[in-house]
Amino acid sequence: MKQAVIDLGTNTFHLVITDAGQTVFRESRPAKIGKAGINQGVIADDAIERALTVLRYFREVLDQHGIPAEQAVTIGTSAIRNAGNQAAFIERVRQETGLVIRAISGDEEAGYIYAGVKAAGTLDDQMALVVDIGGGSVEFILCTQQRIYWKQSFEIGGQRLMERFMDTDPISATAVNRMNRYFQEQLLPLTNAVHQYDPTVLVGSSGSFDTLVDMQFMHEKGQWPEAGQTVFTLPIETFHRFYEQLLTRNHDERMQLPGMIELRVDMIVVGVCLIDYLLRTYGIQQIRVSTYSLKEGVLAELFPTKSE
Repeated sequence: MKQAVIDLGTNTFHLVITDAGQTVFRESRPAKIGKAGINQGVIADDAIERALTVLRYFREVLDQHGIPAEQAVTIGTSAIRNAGNQAAFIERVRQETGLVIRAISGDEEAGYIYAGVKAAGTLDDQMALVVDIGGGSVEFILCTQQRIYWKQSFEIGGQRLMERFMDTDPISATAVNRMNRYFQEQLLPLTNAVHQYDPTVLVGSSGSFDTLVDMQFMHEKGQWPEAGQTVFTLPIETFHRFYEQLLTRNHDERMQLPGMIELRVDMIVVGVCLIDYLLRTYGIQQIRVSTYSLKEGVLAELFPTKSE
């Protein structure tokens, strides 16, 4: 039996369809529902139209696969859960596409991300700091493959950071310093937890981390990574080289970097600022990347026999 999960991220909407545990369809499309409204707690009118355009297309794909819209597990994350017009948005989507959105808490989101990263095979017995940088929120999970020790979602995602700090392009050193002070203030609960559990590896989940891996492969091998590979190692020195490149180039210059995509070309700047802060502040020397995240975690949790 086919299963479908739709992840309504703040920047990107994702659809994955599986059949007996095998992925038969996967696509991500930009919707940018946080743009111009994320820090005001509202989904703007033009953002609603962008969302509906993507979701009408997803509904067509579901129809082609014989999956009723109401059976697709449709998850709303940061931009939706914090929107003052959440109820109106969810109802409009239901009326126009038949999709029934479930807005989940940040804690639930972190739990699903852990399940996805675990299903990818990224974790082992080492204490890991899992990081998922979304457009609206960032989830942090301290864990091993056996269990979660601590998790929390922070509303400091890429779209929020861009609107707050990225007022020049390339970003200014002053803005980066302001952002680092902001991280220090906002992430105090994480800092306390890291001191308690002492992670030795940072595990990045999808998003900006995927693009960093794409850049690594294009730089080193001149080709994209294998589509079926779910776990990658990103050397620290490779990350630092990309960090310097991304912070010193403007939009058009970043687009010229091999492996870069339009969807991430701006948000990755604040994304790597956060990654750099975490590595420096917590003294972590290893980076792994999981291509699985929330949607794969939902499949693993809700349909365990189908997705193992």
